[in-house]
Amino acid sequence: MNLRFVEAFHWAASLKSITRAAEKLHITQSTMSSRIASLEEELGVVLLDRRAKQFRLTASGQRFQLLAVKLLSLQSQIRQELGGSPAGPMALRIGSIESVVHSWLPGWLKEIRSRYPDFALELTVETSPVLMEQIGRGAQDLVFTSIVGSDTAVRSRIMASMEMVFVGHRDTHGTRRYRLEELAADDLITFQRGSQPHQGLLQLLQESGLPMPRVHAISSISAMVQLVEGGFGVATLPKLAMRELTRRQPLRILRCEETLPPLQIHASYREEPGSSVAELVLDSALEHARRAQGKRRGASTADED
Repeated sequence: MNLRFVEAFHWAASLKSITRAAEKLHITQSTMSSRIASLEEELGVVLLDRRAKQFRLTASGQRFQLLAVKLLSLQSQIRQELGGSPAGPMALRIGSIESVVHSWLPGWLKEIRSRYPDFALELTVETSPVLMEQIGRGAQDLVFTSIVGSDTAVRSRIMASMEMVFVGHRDTHGTRRYRLEELAADDLITFQRGSQPHQGLLQLLQESGLPMPRVHAISSISAMVQLVEGGFGVATLPKLAMRELTRRQPLRILRCEETLPPLQIHASYREEPGSSVAELVLDSALEHARRAQGKRRGASTADED
């Protein structure tokens, strides 16, 4: 039995789509369909109900999917125990929100490159809802987001949360410590509407009883930094991401009597038979993020003074 055909059927059944499975395996839809048809011919059963308008497995297809998972898991186990590995570079498709990209992601990727010199990276930077949709349809191997999805095939693990801070221009914000009402007197800049930082800022303002100030929703950290640098207002940004920016830009972390809610980060991946690429590197990502946060807490507060 050709395990490539088994793998093709497994991903079609897992993603509930011939098209998405073909994209996942980097083959054409016709090749995908041909592999499943060859598998059906060899088994002597129909695995897909082609009469249905939506993707649907037959009863035989449902039973074989359970066996396919076992077969592919056994294949992975054999490769590990005998020292074998797939030919070619290890492809790693990662999706991430900007907060992670501007903080610990570059350092972690350097660690991965040293451990797997032949790995090939595909990095997508998007909002959390878009990334969760992509991991759900198999377009990503691993995503770092601020939310979790409802897809039962997607597994999520909680990572170290990010401390959120107010950031202003160094030349115009010289006060040592601010009250929230002083910051709210300026334009406030935060992440896109509906995001966790946006909702957290609004909640903090509402609980303070202050009149609602102007709050601008921006999806790009780079754009937010440019706006603050141009004197447009005060931004809410992850403290870890500001570590280098405050050295290169005329920015300053503003101490405030009120604390912004932290940004919770989640790592999500699709569960695959055996050890997937995402699972191989996920533990190192969790550990690297934890170390990065620890260094940030222990670092000097000179950038706030």
